[in-house]
Amino acid sequence: MSRRIAVAAGSLLIAASALVSQAALAQSPTVDSVVDHLTQALGGRQAWDNTHYIRFNFLGRREHWWDKWTGRHRLEGDTKEKQHYVVLENVNTKEGSAWLDGKKLEGDKAQEMVKNAYAAWVNDTYWLLEPYKLRDPGTNVSYAGEEKVDGKTYDKLAVSFGQVGLTPGDRYWVYVNRDTGLVDRWEYILQDMPKEGPPTAWRWEGWQKYGNIMLAPHRVQVGADRKLELTDIAVFDQLPDTVFTSPEPVK
Repeated sequence: MSRRIAVAAGSLLIAASALVSQAALAQSPTVDSVVDHLTQALGGRQAWDNTHYIRFNFLGRREHWWDKWTGRHRLEGDTKEKQHYVVLENVNTKEGSAWLDGKKLEGDKAQEMVKNAYAAWVNDTYWLLEPYKLRDPGTNVSYAGEEKVDGKTYDKLAVSFGQVGLTPGDRYWVYVNRDTGLVDRWEYILQDMPKEGPPTAWRWEGWQKYGNIMLAPHRVQVGADRKLELTDIAVFDQLPDTVFTSPEPVK
């Protein structure tokens, strides 16, 4: 068999395997099969584990630089009073330092800004990276059935939490597109929202590859004229240490 024929045969086997996998998913989806399908669509577990640095801007207000391997985090933005702040912290230890208009803060004010930076990291990265976090410790995921929306078939995952995170009472429903394996939509009832009320729904749009992983920069609230943008997204293999050690502007 020639190499070209062997490669073609291998491609056919891979395609056939994918079709069998999709057929099995359609017949008897489970939490594991749906999450596995999603993980592969996102680029695979190894691609996620090998992703080192992520940068993004949340709503044009907060710029994050995150060293995923060590937990180092840089948060930068402007206060309501138009003062520029920089916080350098570690999200694993929750320790760090803060600067306001170039002046290093001390005492309670510094601690408050570091605490707020951690809270911003928790919230903002969840909006960007939730599909990657379904197997995080303390995350409870169950299969909530098949649902059709706008002519597309979704496997719906219900997500709740143990005593982890800043708002463990939040509940989410994640819609995994059965054809693409990607998340097209999520719904949530946050812990400070009425439990009997309808969930808030957002579409996830614009999936594209950054580095070796897939991310979606656009969120559109269903039934409302409201958009949420995640901009300046980038994935890096290398960054200078000064990004996480110096409050000076990143060059």
